[in-house]
Amino acid sequence: MAIIGSGIAGLYVGLQASKGFDVTVLTKSSIEECNTKYAQGGISASIGEGDSPELHYKDTITASGGLSDPEAVRVLTDEAVDRIHDLINFGVEFDTVHGEIALAREGAHSVPRVIHAGGDATGARIEDTLSSLARRSGIRILERHLVTEILIKDGVASGLEVMDCTSGSVKEIESKWIVLATGGAGQLFKYGTNSKVATGDGVALAYRAGAIVVDMEFFQFHPTVLALPGATQFLISEAVRGEGAILRDAIGERFMERYHPQGELASRDIVARAIATEMSRTGSSFVYLDMTNLPRQRVITRFPNIYRFCLDHGLDITKEPIPVAPGAHYMVGGVKTNLWGETSVRNLFACGEVACTGVHGANRLASNSLLEVLVFGKRIADRIIKGTWEWGHDQLKPGDYIASVGHRGDVPAEGMPSVGSLQELMWNYVGIKRNGERLREANEILGRWEASIHEGALGDEGAIELDKMILVARLMARAALIREESRGCHFREDFPEESASWLRHIAFRLTR
Repeated sequence: MAIIGSGIAGLYVGLQASKGFDVTVLTKSSIEECNTKYAQGGISASIGEGDSPELHYKDTITASGGLSDPEAVRVLTDEAVDRIHDLINFGVEFDTVHGEIALAREGAHSVPRVIHAGGDATGARIEDTLSSLARRSGIRILERHLVTEILIKDGVASGLEVMDCTSGSVKEIESKWIVLATGGAGQLFKYGTNSKVATGDGVALAYRAGAIVVDMEFFQFHPTVLALPGATQFLISEAVRGEGAILRDAIGERFMERYHPQGELASRDIVARAIATEMSRTGSSFVYLDMTNLPRQRVITRFPNIYRFCLDHGLDITKEPIPVAPGAHYMVGGVKTNLWGETSVRNLFACGEVACTGVHGANRLASNSLLEVLVFGKRIADRIIKGTWEWGHDQLKPGDYIASVGHRGDVPAEGMPSVGSLQELMWNYVGIKRNGERLREANEILGRWEASIHEGALGDEGAIELDKMILVARLMARAALIREESRGCHFREDFPEESASWLRHIAFRLTR
């Protein structure tokens, strides 16, 4: 079997499936470069006193804006504890207090249930453990290999077309089972928290292979990304607010209580929009996240990476507030799967951020993403080992909106587009706050850009990657224009309220 992507999704599925199959993991960068290592907060699971899968289920449903699949959420929360045990058995060491796994609380969780490792280094600890195991397990790892196409034969995924980025040569790899584990698409936006490899490759590959893609208008913006001059974009974990940090405007006044009864612990979409509104109101490029009210040693112990990173840039977060602003963080939609990770193309699976399992709906609950990888990754491995395929008749629900991304522009744009121009466009036109006029303009520009890049040379790595980025941007912008309401992390200034008529999904499928 072939797995595209080397984050926790790809490695976890690979390690599970390697018990019965020859596994090849392909990654366009190195095995260690992925979004997983930037995941600070942790993994949610109902292992604490007073918690339960049912309570976790209710919190996830509430955060989803009415669009999650209850059956998928039930699978997620019921199987969570077993998957945490899998990581422990793999050798991941979670933080403990008095011999028990430590639990933190994050926004929109009703109780503390977020497990972490190394304080704020959970993703990196998991990635390091799994990548080390993968290298020793006999899994074949092809680094610097960019997948350019999923090969389809008689409607079945049968292999991959791959570019060796070192030599520039192109080859075909046959595989009975293909798993997309390519991560998200945060690099489509000017400001964000994602790895440079998070360019939406998997969505573009799946769409062009004929798979259904859904919910692309829902892209989550993290409220608190470091906004310190001279520093790289760096995530300030949601867990900081969970520990009691306070958001203040440019003049030092607390503001979140004006926007939601839960204040700083409201869901990410609410906090991100509140911060954007305050920045606009005060004419500032940031707000402050103030944790100076917390004991110094607690801050240093709980958030060692954040503390060291800020200190290296001249900011002692135990004494001074942190300047922060929202940034692109998580692709909620993606390649539609069923409860076993199967896409609508036979023998093609998707796992992790590239997949849309139905768990998140319109808005992901914090720290459910790593859990989703484990739960549905295990199900993919089980399904492949058993050699069964059970994609049912419910590919789309009655009432779902079947959309077309539209044709490429009739007239190519003047000059070739660039990653920078795409990121600027997406941030300004398809960002935290959207409206119909800007979205229509974005769709028109993206169509012309796609025509331009296809008229240019697609023979080099950069052009191939940009081509896929533009396609994914078109899916996002088109879905955002179609959904004439505000729900979850999709906000339309011209349609600021939820609409019962939009309790449905927007789906794309390429017709040939």
